[in-house]
Amino acid sequence: MLTEARILDGRSLARRLRRQIKTEVAAVVAAAGRPPGLAVILAGDDPASHIYVKKKEEACAEVGMRSFVRRLPAHVSREQLLATVAELNENPEVDGILVQLPLPDRKMEAEVLEAIRPEKDVDGFHPVNAGRLLAGLPGFIACTPAGIIELLRDAGVPLAGRCAVVVGRSNIVGKPVALLLLRENATVTVAHSRTRELAEVCRTADILVVAVGRPQLIRGDYIKPGAAVVDVGMNRTEQGLLGDVEFAEASRVAGWITPVPGGVGPMTIAMLLRNTLLAARWHLGLDAELGSPFVADLSAGEK
Repeated sequence: MLTEARILDGRSLARRLRRQIKTEVAAVVAAAGRPPGLAVILAGDDPASHIYVKKKEEACAEVGMRSFVRRLPAHVSREQLLATVAELNENPEVDGILVQLPLPDRKMEAEVLEAIRPEKDVDGFHPVNAGRLLAGLPGFIACTPAGIIELLRDAGVPLAGRCAVVVGRSNIVGKPVALLLLRENATVTVAHSRTRELAEVCRTADILVVAVGRPQLIRGDYIKPGAAVVDVGMNRTEQGLLGDVEFAEASRVAGWITPVPGGVGPMTIAMLLRNTLLAARWHLGLDAELGSPFVADLSAGEK
């Protein structure tokens, strides 16, 4: 008889990672005379975006990093956004740049993200970094997918040779986490809004990652007994914050499961801090022997 699933506790792991990062930041300051710097571009008045940026500022302060926030109006022009990115690209005290999404005009997002220098793209969204992930080359990994892999590894969830299903095909989560699972030698299926018999597909998964933005889409009967279930959903509803997985049902079937909140979210910020630390070490010449601005460990897995 199955017992209730073990919780994949992102808060606990993120705390441990932040303590480690804080120690490494102090070493950077001692060696180079300045802390790593993370810049955030925030445009518009979206309340959720302001909350996320505040959390990132607090996280930087906690580990001893410097934060730079550029707050721009909702009616910001394309030229002003690109000029802000250009200024941060040239700022020697800024090691990482991220644009808080969504922008008020979503049509500008791709151009603005591409304007960030790849070696400062600590969000891992630039086409160069996305392409290097696909090719198995070093580069900055998108923070949420990187955090998911860290959670699974830390819990001792077997990945190699296992069947993984990723529900969602976004450039931010679905596609990169599928590539990272392939790198871990899992056999990966990517499902999406047009997948037929979604429940049957999900039931093949030893590892099920759900990132579709639809509250409680995945029910208990979608889940293979003993599977690891990672819920990336953060849906604000009248019932409060809900994930993409019906937690109560799923936790009675799964072997491991992430809560919402407290699962993937804290890991995303921890990975952002880690990417910024890695960027700073290269910019300051502390990892110059690597010969590349792309300093994250992205070695390809076995064939």
